[in-house]
Amino acid sequence: KLSPSMMCASFFELAAQTATFEKNGIELLHIDVMDGSFAPNFALGVDFARQLKKNCSIPLDIHLMVREPERHIPSFPIAEGDIVSVHIESTDKPRECIEAIKSRGARAFIVLNPETPTSALSDLLQIIDGVLIMAVNPGFAGQKMLPGTIEKIAETRRLLDEAGREDAEIEVDGNVSIENGIRMRGAGANIFVLGTAALFRGDLEANIHAFRDEVFGS
Repeated sequence: KLSPSMMCASFFELAAQTATFEKNGIELLHIDVMDGSFAPNFALGVDFARQLKKNCSIPLDIHLMVREPERHIPSFPIAEGDIVSVHIESTDKPRECIEAIKSRGARAFIVLNPETPTSALSDLLQIIDGVLIMAVNPGFAGQKMLPGTIEKIAETRRLLDEAGREDAEIEVDGNVSIENGIRMRGAGANIFVLGTAALFRGDLEANIHAFRDEVFGS
């Protein structure tokens, strides 16, 4: 599945870009929400998510890079088919967050920052719908993939499978180029957040096809 990072989209061309995504069967729209505290940047918010929900048929992939996400989940236009991801490092109430997300019909993912070990997932494996692995430090587009990312994806896939959670998905965010995407998919990732490394440069439609052809073989 492909999830374009809307932080990297052109706000002046948003209608045309989302129309291209709909035409080409894009599965999700990744919305980076940053509060300037948990992540050292300010980014997309509730009103932006509402506008996308109102004007585009593609499900939302809401990535909450905020402190105390349990306070903010009720504000977002979360519905069936959406994904909402919460950083394990940002809250001492991960189960409350997961329950709040699922009560709205959405899928709940836990995010791991690059320095956070996969062992942080151990108490949540049976109740999450997936894991979002950060291949870069949260905050800014254009970073290079950090060492150990591919091994971390593979380790997360093993943990999920050993817990009987073959159904749980693995999403990856950060420097998802075609070259890195091939390695990420081989390690077990199946949702790819596409930003400046593979999508938002040049022809969007051509880039979508190129990524699918090279990474998925179709």
